[in-house]
Amino acid sequence: MSDKPKFAMYWAASCGGCEIAVLNTHEKILDVDAIFDVVFWPVAVDTKYKDVEAMEDGSILLTLWNGGIRNDENEHIAHLLRRKSKILVAFGSCATEGCIPGLANLSPVDEIVSTAFNTLTTDNPQGIYPQTSYNAPEGVLTIPTLYPVLRTLAQVVDVDYFMPGCPPESHQIAAVIDLVVQVLQGKAELPPKGSYIGAGNSTVCDECKRTRNQKTITAFKRIQEVAPVDPTLCILEQGVPCNGPATRSGCNARCPAAGAQCIGCYGPAEGVIDYGARLITAFASVVDAREPAEIEAILDGIPDPVGQFYRFNLADSLLRANVGAWKKNGH
Repeated sequence: MSDKPKFAMYWAASCGGCEIAVLNTHEKILDVDAIFDVVFWPVAVDTKYKDVEAMEDGSILLTLWNGGIRNDENEHIAHLLRRKSKILVAFGSCATEGCIPGLANLSPVDEIVSTAFNTLTTDNPQGIYPQTSYNAPEGVLTIPTLYPVLRTLAQVVDVDYFMPGCPPESHQIAAVIDLVVQVLQGKAELPPKGSYIGAGNSTVCDECKRTRNQKTITAFKRIQEVAPVDPTLCILEQGVPCNGPATRSGCNARCPAAGAQCIGCYGPAEGVIDYGARLITAFASVVDAREPAEIEAILDGIPDPVGQFYRFNLADSLLRANVGAWKKNGH
């Protein structure tokens, strides 16, 4: 066995963009290979669950976990890697706050499966649905069982650090790798447990270079309805819903700098208890209206309130799920 510290990375309920972000560190990925013994990374190396199960508890120094907990397999591996890892990092938005897969918490499992296998865009004339187990000649085959709702990693196991982003910025990943290297060399110390790493402690608005004046919004619009977009003025002041006021800094306000509104992929800023509630407060504070009917008409300009306020954060919010998702699944 190698004397190098062990590294693992796992992909649960997510799109795989976090894996690509790690590879996008370019030459820095060679440092990972040089410093660590990569013992478990299913998307990149051929290792099996049984290989991890055979390891001593705490033998993996660092595990990056991306993705939410959507089924029993995700939960099993989360507990397994928690036992085997000294440092477990919730890596990326899906692991830290649920991200886009968490929006499925608005629907019961049976409706999700029906949509996937019985819609106009699905060629399934025999109405075949997946089975959790199947008696094949080689033995019983099983597939993971979907849970009623998606949960974040920290809702299932103890997490040491959180690294937000959809995906995290490659330069921030490289900075974290450098930090771990310095810790191994005795040149630095790890931050306090529970810290957010590879991100800032302020908001996207504080990073944004656009000018902010008196905000008096009389209508919310989609960005394609604003022509042309002023390249220097705050996007929210132009009537485009921008999530910068509630979103954690660390991305260098990339979206506003490119002329697009912040959609909140870095999650709640420091001290924000509920992301959607903070955004609702921020939006309400810039609406220039007094009469209830007028206020309602302005807010109707936000076509998808859940997608606006909880696109990335629903699973980790105070709401967590639509009541129907719980009731229809015995909760």
